Amino acid sequence: MPLKVAIQGIKGSNHHQVAHDFFGDDINLVECLSFDSLIDSVLNGSADKAIMALENSIAGSIIPNYNLVYHNDMHIIGEHYLSIHHHLMALPGVTLEDIAEVHSHPMALLQCKVFLKKHPKIKLVEDVDTALTAKRIQENQLGNIAAIAPKMASDLYQLNIVKADIQTLKNNATRFIVLKRQNKILPKEEINKASMRFVTDHKRGSLATVLNVMSDCNLNLTKIQSLPIIETPWKYAFFVDVTFENYENFAKAKSLLEIMSEDFRVLGEYKNALKP
Repeated sequence: MPLKVAIQGIKGSNHHQVAHDFFGDDINLVECLSFDSLIDSVLNGSADKAIMALENSIAGSIIPNYNLVYHNDMHIIGEHYLSIHHHLMALPGVTLEDIAEVHSHPMALLQCKVFLKKHPKIKLVEDVDTALTAKRIQENQLGNIAAIAPKMASDLYQLNIVKADIQTLKNNATRFIVLKRQNKILPKEEINKASMRFVTDHKRGSLATVLNVMSDCNLNLTKIQSLPIIETPWKYAFFVDVTFENYENFAKAKSLLEIMSEDFRVLGEYKNALKP
């Protein structure tokens, strides 16, 4: 029976590409137009696992997604880095001069700003999803509208790429995480990365002490993100990612951090993915 994988967006989106890269072809996609509904699909059992974008090399962290993972007791079981390529696509036969409007997700429009400024007569229209725009153009045969979307969308919806790789910065990558309701699916010897969340008190040097413990246990801190705790004004939770060569070192750090910090939780133990 094919694995049911929830993605944000529809077929042809970057989330679809990551699901394909991570799980292969034998999957059933559960299309979700928001990250909240993506989480709900895992919680209610309509999806077995989910793909969620977490940070971009240009735009930074998608802050709300950290809390979605934590508050819904999701577990990170893997990660994947995807090089982002934005392509201008339209119906077959449509040229750049024919295009009156370009529709896409606001982030895609922003990341193609330099190219789009060279064509001021083209109206820019924000949409909820890159691939959804491509699908709408194909379904409604919109000859004067183009989409900015991944190549997979052009293949699925029979659109021609009018201009390839129009993103301003070419070294643009997004980190995606793979979510499940249960933690840790790999044997310990294959685990070399972990995501954690904890809270420190207001004493001077509290965070530094926690970070020193990680260093003393030979953990490499690859990400730290602070988020305010809404229920407690001016208090912050820290989300951190660490890599390690030996799982025992991580286990030792875990036992110490459980004592030294508040609300400590391991969000996931998984295999470190290669960056593009």
